[in-house]
Amino acid sequence: MQTTACSFQWQAMLLILSSIFAQIARMKRFISFVIRKVPRKYLQLFSHHLLKVVSIFMRGNNVTCPICEISYRKFLPYGRLNPRENALCPDSLSLERHRLMWLYLKERTSFFTAPNKLLHIAPELCFIDKFKAMPNIDYTTADLESPLADVKMDVHDIPFEDNTFDVVFCNHVMEHVDDDIKAMSEIHRVLKPGGWAIIQSPQDYSREETLEDPTITDPKERERVYWQNDHVRLFGLDYGKRLEKAGFKVTEDRFVMELPAETVKKYALPANEIIYFCEKG
Repeated sequence: MQTTACSFQWQAMLLILSSIFAQIARMKRFISFVIRKVPRKYLQLFSHHLLKVVSIFMRGNNVTCPICEISYRKFLPYGRLNPRENALCPDSLSLERHRLMWLYLKERTSFFTAPNKLLHIAPELCFIDKFKAMPNIDYTTADLESPLADVKMDVHDIPFEDNTFDVVFCNHVMEHVDDDIKAMSEIHRVLKPGGWAIIQSPQDYSREETLEDPTITDPKERERVYWQNDHVRLFGLDYGKRLEKAGFKVTEDRFVMELPAETVKKYALPANEIIYFCEKG
C-alpha cells in the first residue's frame, strides 16, 4: 500500500510539473507573438494593465525587481525569437537591462541626489513615474512615436538648444536609426559641458565590428541578421568607438561583472552587459 501511495504521489507530481512546463511554454509563445505583432505604442498603453493582474499570481521570494521593490517566484519570459526566461517584471515592466541600469545609477552616479535636467529618449515605462516623482529631476521625455513622450522628435534632429541637459538617457534606439553617429552627435550637442549620457544598444559581444548592410531590407532577413525585423544594424565591440566618433568620452563599465553572483541572480541581471557611460567634456 505504501509503495502504491508513493507511486501515486510521484505520478501526481509529474503531472503538476508537466502542467507548469506546458503553461510556461505557452506563455513564452504568447509573449513572443504579442511583441512581434502588436505595435509598440499599443503595448506601451495597455500591456501593464493586464500584467498587473498576472503579477498577483507570481509573487514569491526568488527574484526581486529593484525598481518596484516587489519579489516574485520568477519573472516572465520575454523576447521575440527566443524568449528569455526570467526577464520581464510584471509590475514595473523592467527587463534585465533596466534593473541593471537602476542599480548602476544608484551605485556609480549622483543621479538620485544631484539636481539634473534630464532628457529621456524612448522612455521606458518602468522609469517614467519614478523619474517624474524625483524632486531633484527636471524631466523631459521624447520619442518619434511613443504616446508616453512629452515631445515628439526625431533623434537625428533634436529640437533643443545646445548645452540644454545635464543628463540624457537613450536606450535601444541606435539600432533603429538611419545614421547612428548623427543621432549620437545630436545627444552630445544638447548635453551641457560636464554632462553625461547612458546610450545602450543590443550588442553581439562575439563580433568585433558592427554589422550593417543597407541592402538588407526584408523584415525576415533583418530579424535573422540583426535580431529584430526593425533593426538596421547589429553593434559589435566597436560600439564605444562609434560613440567616441560623436564626441563623447566613453567609459565602458563592466559594473555587473563586479557584483556578487547572488545579486545578479536576485535581480535577474544581464551577466555580460557593458554600460556605456558617455561624458561631454
